[in-house]
Amino acid sequence: MTTDSIWKNYQADRAFDEMLTAQSQPRPICETLSDYLQTLGVDAIKGRRSAADAAILEMGITFTVYNEKGNIDRAWPFDIIPRLIEFQEWKRIEAGLKQRLKALNCFINDIYNEQAIIKDGLIPADLIESSGNFRKECVGINPKFGTWANICGSDLVRGGDGVVYVLEDNLRVPSGVSYMIENRVITKRVFPELLQNLNVMPVDAYPSQLFEMLSSLSSNDNPQIAVLTPGIYNSAYFEHAFLAQQMGVELVEGGDLIVNDDDCVYMRTIRGLEKVDVIYRRIDDLFLDPEVFHKDSMLGVKGLMRAWKAGNVALANAPGAGVADDKVVYAYVPQMIRYYLNEEPILPNVPTYLCSDDEQRAYVLAHLSELVVKPANESGGYGMLIGTQATQKELKQFRKLIQTNPRNYIAQPTLALSTCPTLCNDKIEPRHIDLRPFILQGENSFVTAGGLTRVALRKGSLVVNSSQGGGSKDTWIINMEQ
Repeated sequence: MTTDSIWKNYQADRAFDEMLTAQSQPRPICETLSDYLQTLGVDAIKGRRSAADAAILEMGITFTVYNEKGNIDRAWPFDIIPRLIEFQEWKRIEAGLKQRLKALNCFINDIYNEQAIIKDGLIPADLIESSGNFRKECVGINPKFGTWANICGSDLVRGGDGVVYVLEDNLRVPSGVSYMIENRVITKRVFPELLQNLNVMPVDAYPSQLFEMLSSLSSNDNPQIAVLTPGIYNSAYFEHAFLAQQMGVELVEGGDLIVNDDDCVYMRTIRGLEKVDVIYRRIDDLFLDPEVFHKDSMLGVKGLMRAWKAGNVALANAPGAGVADDKVVYAYVPQMIRYYLNEEPILPNVPTYLCSDDEQRAYVLAHLSELVVKPANESGGYGMLIGTQATQKELKQFRKLIQTNPRNYIAQPTLALSTCPTLCNDKIEPRHIDLRPFILQGENSFVTAGGLTRVALRKGSLVVNSSQGGGSKDTWIINMEQ
């Protein structure tokens, strides 16, 4: 292959590039894709992008952005050049993700029951008690299979050393899986001939796997399942509707459900009340039940916690699972794996400094301009500081925030996130990416083949979230041995 035309000015700098080596040669797994794009040329690739944009509009794939002007629905930002991962590497990642979620569920179940990990001195009690997502209302509950987080979206990044790290775990109401599936549908439209020539693992089994997992949470052979959504103004409403439709289950809002005196949940239908056995809830804990949490919540269902505690309805994810979503708790996951599973972690954490520790906080404050600082319980890339890109004013502000509430902050090195070729205006340029695979755990475990590759569309940006200018790519897991 020559590196003229589309690759001749492609420079990934110090980051690991997923397609090209430092010598501008395609990695073995990417040779077919690289040659194909080279043959097409930029103008033809731009034409395929226009076709993808038209498909997104036709299919109504949107997400909602909140700002001072209100809620704005936008077409899903999609880059047509896929991100490729070799099958053997993926099998190791898949095993690591299953191991991680298993340990996290052991931890959550322990925290709400025996608290052995605290008694044995591995995690401080006050760290849990001060967590914004610890729910005292969940103490003593034992969900089926001991599984609290049935759906997890763990964010993975590849550093400049080529190693894949877990950046964070999303255990409350992880989103994005519908876009993973739709990205593949779009890619099949724009690159049908390419997909035929490569052994790409499918992703369309997820809705059936999700249905199977949710069904396993009920003792009924044919359970009634519902997806509980906050409504059409939620940023992930497209996904709620998509998953309900794909699974063939009801999409409901809080007003569609009622808990009767028998502590069972019923759904209002034109045929009368119908009992609901499993609820896949996409509402945050504090809005789930006005009888227990926020008294003025119009999104949840009064008595839902009573029904759950009585064992009359299964909730996925279980209330309280977010205690393991805390970025301070994240730092202890490798110890959890050793403690609960007696195994060494397959996937490493990003090195993490706890600002609640005096010595670690002193290091963070002395090196603030070099680190990424994150609040413990924010998501979507909000409330964080990227020290290498921060102004003096921002550094001063975060210094004060950390000193005022050290428990609420962690810091990590600024990783040179891996890059992937991305069509930006009229040329192909490297853009930083991460990956969110989705892991299911009920009676059995399941990991999506790849996940949602998110891409920072702004040059030099490390923020991949769609709400902050990011987009996504299709992710191909390729078995080169078949």
